[in-house]
Amino acid sequence: MSTPKVAPENLVVAMEQEMQQYLHSVMQAVNDAADGQWIAGSEERVRDLSAELRKRAFEKAVQLKINAAEAAFSPSAQPDDGQTSGE
Repeated sequence: MSTPKVAPENLVVAMEQEMQQYLHSVMQAVNDAADGQWIAGSEERVRDLSAELRKRAFEKAVQLKINAAEAAFSPSAQPDDGQTSGE
């Protein structure tokens, strides 16, 4: 039995707030760079922000897949040992 697919929209919704914060931080990094140094003054900070977002997005995607697999898991029936609950 294969695990269920997770709709990409689920990851989008789950990461929406983090994505908004990421974009805010990217813009802040560029704004904080000196005039004429927008790329050089923000590139490393944006790279670090991007690496962290990529890590969190991958972790979230894997967690959503784990959650879907667990939700689809059907535990096996209890073994029949010949006893009833009243014995």
